[in-house]
Amino acid sequence: MSLVPKSQSRPPVAVRVSGVTKTYGAGDGRTIALKGVDFETATGELHLVIGPSGCGKTTLLSVVAGTLAWDSGDIEVLGTRLNGLPDAAMAAFRGRHIGFIFQQFNLIPTLDLTENVSVPLLLAGVGRTAAEDRARAVLERVGLGDRARRRPRDLSGGQQQRVAIARALVHEPRLIICDEPTSALDSRTGHTIMEILAGVARSPERCVIIVTHDPRTYGFADRITEMEDGRVRQVLNAQDIQNFLATHR
Repeated sequence: MSLVPKSQSRPPVAVRVSGVTKTYGAGDGRTIALKGVDFETATGELHLVIGPSGCGKTTLLSVVAGTLAWDSGDIEVLGTRLNGLPDAAMAAFRGRHIGFIFQQFNLIPTLDLTENVSVPLLLAGVGRTAAEDRARAVLERVGLGDRARRRPRDLSGGQQQRVAIARALVHEPRLIICDEPTSALDSRTGHTIMEILAGVARSPERCVIIVTHDPRTYGFADRITEMEDGRVRQVLNAQDIQNFLATHR
């Protein structure tokens, strides 16, 4: 794996979370998912969020994406403060600036690959011809240009995940949020997916955040945040990650 050298100057902050709390339920059923979490990531960075199930990883990504309300604390994404943003403005911000990639590919089986990738653009009001031209260009970028008119059922799991990546990238979002994108894939295919996501993260205008249980992804990260019991346990920077990997080979 080769990494492009980065500038020594500190890149702009893409996401800043300060003292965020989130509680589900009430009374005896009350669960505190986030307990005053601080989290920060920069543009040009691939950032992993790790930890055991139920530690608050997915809740953290959901509040960063503006798909889940939080109780207290501040969240700033790409220079926009999300606190108090009206629902319509939040949806518009998310549609312009955030792409989502999930463990389940969520492709529409009756549509071909070009049509699947075009969906975010069509929902944003882009004309069909322009949307499909852009979709085909992004499919080329993920190595599936020759399959643009195939249906999802004709593809392997890894190929379907590449289509899901293309769909997340087609509107040129600056923040890409991924929930377990490799856990259902074999080692070789997972490596290919991580190479694609690492390449996306190298853009100085973009940031990729991945929630994962998959230790095979650690070597691709610029930073790793480990969560435990609703809190940040530790943050590993690039040198920390390399030292960790060296001692666990």
